[in-house]
Amino acid sequence: MTRIISGAAGSLRLEVPKSGTRPTSDRVREAIFSTLTSWDLIEGVRVLDLYAGSGALGLEAASRGAATVTLVEKHPQAAEIAKRNTRTVLGAFSRASTAAPRIDVVRQSVQTFLASEGERSVTPTWDVVMIDPPYDHSETEISDVLNALAPLLAQGAAVLVERSTRTPEPTWPSGIQPIREKRYGETALWWAEPAL
Repeated sequence: MTRIISGAAGSLRLEVPKSGTRPTSDRVREAIFSTLTSWDLIEGVRVLDLYAGSGALGLEAASRGAATVTLVEKHPQAAEIAKRNTRTVLGAFSRASTAAPRIDVVRQSVQTFLASEGERSVTPTWDVVMIDPPYDHSETEISDVLNALAPLLAQGAAVLVERSTRTPEPTWPSGIQPIREKRYGETALWWAEPAL
């Protein structure tokens, strides 16, 4: 079971796909959001959740006060579950008569989404980007995603890459610099920011 930990939709249960995704544990999600809160990167920010799966990371950000959240997931079943979870989270805002964030679910590959964003976007778009690909994705794929992402980051943005502790640190492009690494059991979190 996955649930929203805190915020307007706190304690709501989320559906997870039966296979093909690996939900981030509550412990790791709490660590991620403690870090973002300490950096003042929750309230009113624009969040991009790549390889979103059930949408748990992005929806946690929405529950805690993000202004907009975009969930990108290419697998049809997972994208449909992310849409249902989005409706569940937005329902919590509705019941509380609280202004809801904008949440979009995009059923597309991460590479296609970033390419279209790069063509459309004139100014940097994202304040927080969470990249949690399947563990079997190659380092080259992750490197390509980071390269495409670099010009889309707002000043002061945070980038999170979640991987297995058995994988090497991502290869950072010239536009993104690493700032912190944390490990939780089998999970490694790499944090980065736009390079000055």
